[in-house]
Amino acid sequence: MLKMMHMRGVSTSGLSTGVKAGLKAQAPDAIVIGARWEKSAQGGLGAAIDGDVAHVAQHPRVSGRISSALAATHFDARTKGNTRVVVCNVDEKDDAKATLVAVVALGPEAVGVAEKNAAARTAAAAGINAIRNLNKNVSFRVAVQPFLGCAQAAAEGAVLTSYAYNNNKKTKTAEISSILYAPGASAETANAWLEGVICASAQNTARHLMETPANLMTPKIFSERASNLLQNLPNTTVTIRDKDWIESQKMGMFLSVSRGSVEPPRFLEIKYTPQPDVTPIALVGKGVTFDSGGISIKPSNDMAAMKGDMGGAAVVLGVMEAIAKLRLPVNVVACIPLTENMPSGTATKPGDVVVGINGKSVEVDNTDAEGRLILGDAINYACKTYTPKTLIELSTLTGAIDVALGYPYAGVFTTSDELWNSLDAASKIAGEGVWRMPMDVNAYKHQIKSNVADLKNVGGRSAGSCTAAVFLQEFVEEGVEFAHIDIAGVMQQTGSHGILARGMTGRPVRAIVEYIRQAASNEKH
Repeated sequence: MLKMMHMRGVSTSGLSTGVKAGLKAQAPDAIVIGARWEKSAQGGLGAAIDGDVAHVAQHPRVSGRISSALAATHFDARTKGNTRVVVCNVDEKDDAKATLVAVVALGPEAVGVAEKNAAARTAAAAGINAIRNLNKNVSFRVAVQPFLGCAQAAAEGAVLTSYAYNNNKKTKTAEISSILYAPGASAETANAWLEGVICASAQNTARHLMETPANLMTPKIFSERASNLLQNLPNTTVTIRDKDWIESQKMGMFLSVSRGSVEPPRFLEIKYTPQPDVTPIALVGKGVTFDSGGISIKPSNDMAAMKGDMGGAAVVLGVMEAIAKLRLPVNVVACIPLTENMPSGTATKPGDVVVGINGKSVEVDNTDAEGRLILGDAINYACKTYTPKTLIELSTLTGAIDVALGYPYAGVFTTSDELWNSLDAASKIAGEGVWRMPMDVNAYKHQIKSNVADLKNVGGRSAGSCTAAVFLQEFVEEGVEFAHIDIAGVMQQTGSHGILARGMTGRPVRAIVEYIRQAASNEKH
């Protein structure tokens, strides 16, 4: 039996029943193992079962059955993700019991941590999907090998690919629960698997919030969900602010966006403080729970996807869930402004002038550039209230970033080389691409000058993502290291490929968690 020990502050609270059951060695319905390509292999197979699965691969009857099946179907282990499912008896005590074994090609030898992590995620996802496709109406408990020694990445691939949005459906998608398959594995491997489950589950939290229809995910409901999710986690407090409080803080930009909707705004503050009196990292997430564009209304095509315009808020909430469950030794605070952006007789009009929390006046030239308005107030509030060394803001801010980078990369705007290098390194480990974009105030600020106010909320067609970033920089207090991450292009994917299914992605929850993990580690040394 695999014994579970706590290491690196990992908490098992909140884990799925399937994971806990696996740790108690309950029999799985299926097993997913890997096959490496070996150039020296002879014959049609060219594959060797990956290490640490002696319980299956070295049992003569089982290994022979697997090898014969792979050879008969001309299995090619060079193509990552290539999968075959074999029915085997892996229980020596019960000859009549059959288990599904999915063998997944790991391809040529992976080099480096990032490449091995990617291969492990892909293999886990491919194996889970192969099992699920056998019968989508049947629930499976699937034991997954920690491919290439990357238990955390394997868990992430398994948990992320198993997610399905089942709310509001009369016919539910059958559940896939994943457990670790590594007989005799070390406590370090077991804990790495649990960390992967925590991080992927947190990303699924963000996906679920983003996928939920806007009438079922108002600012009020989002705030309540956040409180329910985090209230029992260690060192974590959640404060929900109402419209009266927002007015008392003179957040004029935020209020200007909320005016058109009958749904009242909320301002969510989350504090994770395991270390008293230590300067925190600050996170800010855009929480527009539905964006119609306001008076500058959007085209009707794909407007339904604007239920996901609170993606930044969802990502930040997922990050806070993960770091609390992982018990990372670093203080983090999150500020999330929540509102709808709707047209009505009370909505802000193009050309109106509003005043932000820091006293700067802004001409609202386009009401569909609302995200930067609510974020400017939230950023400045976070700077003045918590005086963080670093502030990272995430938002589905501009369509221009999708044009520039597409789905593979989120755009990172920062003047700090150190912060960029840390975010880039974390994203590579997490497998969530980011790309550095120019944050050049001198080059772009002239585009957001106004004749009737200090600033204008749009800078024209040219360099739309860059002018939006420069606008946000105007609300960052001096001395605060700042990064704006535009996640509009990675908000959703239109088809099932890679480790994620079609729909909202929850990116980049795991990259930000990894960044915070590394920041905590650096503070120790």
